[in-house]
Amino acid sequence: MLKPEGREPGVHRRRRAHRTGAPAAAQGAPAGVAAEPAAWASVLVVSGSVGAGHDGAANELARRLRALGVHVDVEDHLTALVPGAALFLRQGYTQSVGRVPGLFEWLFGVLEDSPSWRWLLAVLCRTSGRRMLGWVRRRPYSLVVSTYPLASQELGRLREVGRLRVPVVTYLCDPAAHRSWIHPGVDHHWTVTEATARQGLRDYGVPMTAVGPLVPERFTQVPVERGAELRRELGIDPSRRVALLVAGSLGLGDVEESAARVGEAGLVPMVLCGRNEELRARVAAVPGAVALGWRSDVHELLSAADVLVQNAGGLSYTEALVAGLPAVSYRCIPGHGRANAAVLEAARLAPWARTDAELAPALRTALARGRERPDLGCPAEAVLRLLVPSDSTPSTADLIGLTAPRRRDRVLAPLRATRPLRPGRVARAALVSALLAPVLARRGG
Repeated sequence: MLKPEGREPGVHRRRRAHRTGAPAAAQGAPAGVAAEPAAWASVLVVSGSVGAGHDGAANELARRLRALGVHVDVEDHLTALVPGAALFLRQGYTQSVGRVPGLFEWLFGVLEDSPSWRWLLAVLCRTSGRRMLGWVRRRPYSLVVSTYPLASQELGRLREVGRLRVPVVTYLCDPAAHRSWIHPGVDHHWTVTEATARQGLRDYGVPMTAVGPLVPERFTQVPVERGAELRRELGIDPSRRVALLVAGSLGLGDVEESAARVGEAGLVPMVLCGRNEELRARVAAVPGAVALGWRSDVHELLSAADVLVQNAGGLSYTEALVAGLPAVSYRCIPGHGRANAAVLEAARLAPWARTDAELAPALRTALARGRERPDLGCPAEAVLRLLVPSDSTPSTADLIGLTAPRRRDRVLAPLRATRPLRPGRVARAALVSALLAPVLARRGG
């Protein structure tokens, strides 16, 4: 999410609760509180606890599907890798981007262009195969959704060689598709926007479908007056334009320098520093900057700002997009940060200021665009379309037995039943189809 600090306290406890199966409400709701619907299908979501974007998307998808009566388990791919790999991935990413950005840019490039390096990455991913198969065999899942590229690599391989008979979806959290996100064994590649889908097809020849963002509804439900109230609470002149600066969940990049340049461009830099007190102290020394620590009201801060200035283009940008806040890419981190900025610029979604001199014109362009909330769809409804056939005919697919084997020569194989339908499943499919038909018809129209 937009919070530049790490995961909230207790996230590991929540993830363990997901593994147990039914949500807390279903396990015993308090008196007077309605329990969640009984599950009619099961979905496994695999994330990766590097930063907050992958977990944020996974948890939001799980929340939406549970509200629709789907059983969801959420797992962290890093826990399935060989011991030590999780620490290596987390620390390697943070240290290389923060201290040796040229190294990370080089690594990002060789993973795109070098088969040898991609083979090494595949070897690392393969160490997670046995444990992920254990997750999948835990219950009769109808679908597996990955929000983490390394998880997608191994899930795609397992699907391709026939060891995984459950269809796999990759949900790309980044605006830019890159090779780590793509595997020919994956049944469907989903994106937030059409811009990413077009880029993925153009650069890699892989069909992708834009299904919309995975951002909590609160980002669209902030009253207009709350932004003005926040400005007063923070001591910001109501006549000034405000830029909200974010640097991803890890606070990477030249944050204080960016704040200084934004101030020189005539805007008030409001900077999210999370729990990084050292960063907050440096930002507080920038003339005119508002340095913020840990905040749980990021959705309200978006309403108090006039423009977002970001350097990574991940979930931070998606949250601003959902809130309707225009954005500018500036001092982007190497690798995926610059790749994301390029895709956003090419689609005219966010200008990219590559130099300090380009920042002020880019800010003016974004401010002139103003707020606009696009209709981008709902990924949970896209999942329902896979679980429930579009023609609402139960005999066309078994909601539990969507287990067609994966072959190398099929990029997007159709889902089909591999077991005879049972009367109980037919009745359940008919009931679910009837209940969900209005939702699917609304999105289809």
